[in-house]
Amino acid sequence: MRAHGEDAGHILEITWVLFVGGGLIFVAVLALGVLALAGPASVRASLARRGWMVGAGVVFPLVVLTALLVYTFGVAAAMQRANAQPAATRIQVTGELWWWRVRYLGPDGATLLETANELRIPVGEPVDLELVSNDVVHSFWVPSLAGKLDMLPGSTNRLRLRAAEPGVFRGQCAEYCGQQHAKMALHVVAQPPAEHAAWREASRRPAAEPAEPLARQGRALFEQARCGVCHTVRGTSAEGRLGPDLTHVGTRLTLAAGTLPNGPGPLAAWIADPQHLKPGSRMPAYRQFSGEDLRALAAYLEGLR
Repeated sequence: MRAHGEDAGHILEITWVLFVGGGLIFVAVLALGVLALAGPASVRASLARRGWMVGAGVVFPLVVLTALLVYTFGVAAAMQRANAQPAATRIQVTGELWWWRVRYLGPDGATLLETANELRIPVGEPVDLELVSNDVVHSFWVPSLAGKLDMLPGSTNRLRLRAAEPGVFRGQCAEYCGQQHAKMALHVVAQPPAEHAAWREASRRPAAEPAEPLARQGRALFEQARCGVCHTVRGTSAEGRLGPDLTHVGTRLTLAAGTLPNGPGPLAAWIADPQHLKPGSRMPAYRQFSGEDLRALAAYLEGLR
């Protein structure tokens, strides 16, 4: 096990203290049990005295549990103090059925850009997450960076992330939320600050015009199929809010909340029959598209970068 975030490091420290401490106590109790059953008569007689029962059965557990409680509360308090000041980067993450809506917020709370199923954060800088849900209870958990926190309808919970080094860290919904709970994953991409700033600037731009004929054909099919009723592609007439924002979908690592790797083939497969890949998801199947149509649509979406 290795922590890649400040809070995850504290949690890992608590885990090891409890694990090692519990293991030592287990070995000690096991040894006393063996001595009480098969040890020399003098040892068995000594262990039968009232002092051992009171000391080992009452005093020792009381002292150990109190010490662990004070230690755990102390670490938790240190985590709270470290996270007291607001971070420069604020991200609202909304749990949907079964994907993640991600909005980067400005100082006034206005949305600067929207994406889905993926958070990109600057290395070494604190990031405040505002966790909400529009439907059922979800739970946000990226174990390499921080603890898990529930996302409750009608409530906003807050979580601090700080990545110590660049990398891609997998997260998962940790509260059962329905049929496709197991396929509700996300990724946090920790980038050097300059790279992250460039990504944010590029992500705020509207979608680029497709340059290749196949991609232009795909855009026409996208419009004809009225995909914009559910999806947004900024800079076009597609302004749907039901599904994920697709303005820069080509830059994402995965599709459908970690169900598939991103790429032309998986994009075409997802469009053709999402219910086969993720039964119960809100996107319908588009079996009317030919193979050529699917290749065109995939080329258009993969080019949204």
